[in-house]
Amino acid sequence: MSQSQPAESSKQPQLVQQPDNVEQFGYKQELQRSLRFTDLLIYGLIFMVPIAPFGIFGSVYQGSGGMVALAYAVGMVAMMFTASSYAQMSRAFPMAGSVYTYAGRGINPPVGFLAGWVIILDYVLVPALLYLIASVAMNSLVPGIPVWAWLVAFVLLNTVVNYLGIEMTAKVNKVMLIAELLVLAVFLVVGIAALAAGKGNGFSLSPLYNGATFSWGVVFGAVSVAVLSFLGFDGISMLAEENQDSARSIGRAMVAALLLAGTLFIVQTWVASLLVPDAGRLLSEGDPGGTAFYDAARVAGGGWLAGLTALATAIAWGFANSLVAQAATSRLLYAMARDRQLPSFLARVSPKHKVPVNATLLVAGVSLVLGLYLTTRADGITLMSTLVNFGAMTAFLVLHVSVVVHFVVRQGSRDWWRHLICPVLGFAILFYVVLNANIAAQRLGFAWLGIGVLVLIGTTLAGRRPTLAGVNEGDSQ
Repeated sequence: MSQSQPAESSKQPQLVQQPDNVEQFGYKQELQRSLRFTDLLIYGLIFMVPIAPFGIFGSVYQGSGGMVALAYAVGMVAMMFTASSYAQMSRAFPMAGSVYTYAGRGINPPVGFLAGWVIILDYVLVPALLYLIASVAMNSLVPGIPVWAWLVAFVLLNTVVNYLGIEMTAKVNKVMLIAELLVLAVFLVVGIAALAAGKGNGFSLSPLYNGATFSWGVVFGAVSVAVLSFLGFDGISMLAEENQDSARSIGRAMVAALLLAGTLFIVQTWVASLLVPDAGRLLSEGDPGGTAFYDAARVAGGGWLAGLTALATAIAWGFANSLVAQAATSRLLYAMARDRQLPSFLARVSPKHKVPVNATLLVAGVSLVLGLYLTTRADGITLMSTLVNFGAMTAFLVLHVSVVVHFVVRQGSRDWWRHLICPVLGFAILFYVVLNANIAAQRLGFAWLGIGVLVLIGTTLAGRRPTLAGVNEGDSQ
């Protein structure tokens, strides 16, 4: 640090930004720093989708014994511990790469590689899953246009927006967030008015607690599904090198996005649960068509409200959410390629738009191929959802371990709450969720991890053991 200070000592802004400068970690600042706290918060909210429960309400309702609001409340608490760990590591290492970076520098590079490999299962599959869900929804509204055509249109549109730069993505995010919140507000106003008028099942606490169906096994089983709605707040960490504020704003944006989205999830599912037209059937038969929320909306306001919520779900998942998912995934690939743990062409940044262009195009290509393939499978959405959840939860487990190793073991921190208790509690909750995950997801997830271990062994034997700039063998920064 003393080598660069004489030349920069007169520049006060440089002194302020120095703690967040990636050059201190051995990298060149290539991405454009143009995002503020509000942009990060909006990005996280869009990634989580404020109306996410619209699409999976029926599954969570059945899995939770009708206690959907409780499932989301428990899920929010569980994710809050994870958000705390993200906040700590994002301040220590304000760089792109998320868990890959935090595990690599907090524990060691080989562990970082495996964490990155696991979270790839989440990030690379998420856009394809979102495109598929949205395309199926649009096809139900406009049957004349096939699912595959909607999927191609969504992929092309999002790729163009992301290619034009992170500022363009941020502007689109703001418009989409306002639109989603307006639709949600309409549903809540009409839904509450309908309940007050005697429609539905009347006001009650059953969505939060139902003694007839309650058990912690049921609740945590539902949380494993509901947590899909919370995935995305962690994507904020991928934009660390495009954040122009202090690194603290990354953690604050995560916590704020999680609290806001969680509150919206609880409120909307509470109202929808009270409007379900046939609760007994939904509990016994589930929601194979994915229309339970729209059926509740129809009870409240008729066909126009059911159609509005279905259309909003399609646009939110297929455009808004997949737009930011593609951006986050490209930053993960960029970070790993920059460290030569993925092909170097993925680290190329567009000189004009300051975005990882090749990584963005690769994500688009993978999403297109996977999405088109999944349209041929009856279980495509279910299988992809469980795989995404498994990859994310496993990566979060490594994140919590990274906090303890980096702060308590290496730095001797005595901040027991943030650096030991929170990570341990977060690890315990998520470990329970992973153990109770879908068996097929467990098998495929561990198979993917096994492939990563083989790749790590192969590269190590070939003399290309994973390394990070500025990190010595077995050390952290």
